[in-house]
Amino acid sequence: MDNKPYILVVEDDRPIRNFITASLKAQGFNYIETEKGIEAIALSMSHKPDLIILDLGLPDIDGINVITKVREWSKIPIIIVSARENERQKIEALDKGADDYLTKPFGIGELLARIRVSLRHSVTNTSENKNTEIFKVKGLVVDFNKRKVSIDDEDIHLTPIEYKIMALLCKYAGKVLTHNFIINEIWGAALGNETQSLRVFMASLRRKIEKNPAQPQYIYTEVGVGYRLIDD
Repeated sequence: MDNKPYILVVEDDRPIRNFITASLKAQGFNYIETEKGIEAIALSMSHKPDLIILDLGLPDIDGINVITKVREWSKIPIIIVSARENERQKIEALDKGADDYLTKPFGIGELLARIRVSLRHSVTNTSENKNTEIFKVKGLVVDFNKRKVSIDDEDIHLTPIEYKIMALLCKYAGKVLTHNFIINEIWGAALGNETQSLRVFMASLRRKIEKNPAQPQYIYTEVGVGYRLIDD
């Protein structure tokens, strides 16, 4: 048995499924495939894959239901690949526990990059020592023990809320965090869908860490969905 990541591909469109699995095979990944959501849930429990690639429009149950069921017992990274472009549906999938979202049609290079990020993030979360003290990326350093943030060795003063947002983004670096997820994590569920406060704090945070906030190097906006911190 080799140590290559094991990926579950859930896609009912056979040409797309074949395209994905052929690309995975060429990259040395192990995989198992299905076109049904119910079978996907069973396979995720029996085979315990390292990552799931999931279409939302399945013939038996909606992909959102698959996410919900898998998240009852596992934190397996889930990447959505779907023709659905509605922002509300993207947000729902991410809020239910998906780790990333690609809209069809997509390039295989982008999918493979998202797979690498999700797998790397998964390994990071299972390591007790990784990212528990210091986060580093492209000159940005966050020292969690000292609650200190610096860019190219220059200290950046953040307010308590700005630091909490920065720490949350670091924890999930490479992953899209929805507005609601960030709000709930930072302020609690009481604020509901109130995003104006978050936008104000994000704008302030960007002014402090980005050389040009209009062309960010670190924190990217997923329009209508949320934010993503680079991880390499």
